[in-house]
Amino acid sequence: MPVMNRAKKETPVARVPLSTVLVSIAGLWLCYFLLITIRGELLSIDLSTQILWRRILATFIGALITVGLWVILRPFDGMRLWKKIVAALIFALPAALLTAQANRLVFADLQAEWDEQLLREFVERQELSAEEESARVASGLADLAASATREQVIELTISRYFMLLAWCALYLALLTGEKARAAERREQQFRNAAKAAELRSLRYQVNPHFLFNTLNSLSALVLTGKTQAAERMIQMISTFYRRSLADDPTSDVPLAAEIELQKLYLDIESVRFPMRLLTEYAIPQELESCLIPGMILQPLVENSVKHAIAPSGGQVTITLAAREEYGRLVVTVSDNGNAASDETRPGYGIGLANVRERLEARFGDDASLVSGPVPGGYASHIRLPIRRGTRQQEAAE
Repeated sequence: MPVMNRAKKETPVARVPLSTVLVSIAGLWLCYFLLITIRGELLSIDLSTQILWRRILATFIGALITVGLWVILRPFDGMRLWKKIVAALIFALPAALLTAQANRLVFADLQAEWDEQLLREFVERQELSAEEESARVASGLADLAASATREQVIELTISRYFMLLAWCALYLALLTGEKARAAERREQQFRNAAKAAELRSLRYQVNPHFLFNTLNSLSALVLTGKTQAAERMIQMISTFYRRSLADDPTSDVPLAAEIELQKLYLDIESVRFPMRLLTEYAIPQELESCLIPGMILQPLVENSVKHAIAPSGGQVTITLAAREEYGRLVVTVSDNGNAASDETRPGYGIGLANVRERLEARFGDDASLVSGPVPGGYASHIRLPIRRGTRQQEAAE
């Protein structure tokens, strides 16, 4: 039973908004009022104040009855289409009868005057005596009233029935549209949830790999008796993880925050390579607020350390730079390691694959990663749309 309840909450019945329902009903009866008025004008019927206000009142009552019909049909919104059609065919009939009766009552006194006038004109044409005229009028009025009432109610009921069925068809069309939109929203939610799960998975792939490398470095420091350096590295590792794990894995961060995190990582690695690791940062101030995926640079920086500094006996400079190019943000991670001897950089594809998959999951075709040897070293360029803001703003979006 709890599982069924959860399923119902996940797939609520689609509803046409009340405002849309009221507008559709108002539009239906406004069209009716205009058409009847134009018809009276074409037939040269005197549009006196008595007729006009009665017609407005009858239209208003008809709209109220249609609202009542909607209230009756609303419980059928979640049922099969054929049930909704049958319900419309059944409940539209009494609603049509009510509108016809309301129309008859609104025009009852005016209709009686018209009938009496018509009968008197008929009697006058027949040239009857006063007694005969009085008797004929009395009996004729009764017969005429009864006959006219039946015919009027039947004709009005039939016309209003088809009129209300037309509105029911419109309502079912609106309901179908709402169901389609609800299905699209649910599908989009599922796609967003899947993308968020993918982004989290890719992001969390970075942390274990980084921890493995830093623990190896820490182990080497302990084994060589460099306790102070090991203690310093432990503190920096703690700070690094506190900062990197504090953010939502699916959120974007300002470029300045990402660069600060990579500075901390390179400070950790500088404990291992105090004389061999050099760093340079070329981040224009106007680009510091640009948003990029959190930890997106980590695999690139980490692999520069692994494949450029670790195998080298000399100094290697790792450069983090950013620039704007044709309205896009370009972030570069480069090093001047010996690219000729390890052009393919074994194992480097894992980090590249992670970055590419994260960019594709986040931006689709709007972002790219280009990586390869350059004169004097190796470079990776990330190109993505320029978006400015704060972490809070990005999370809200």
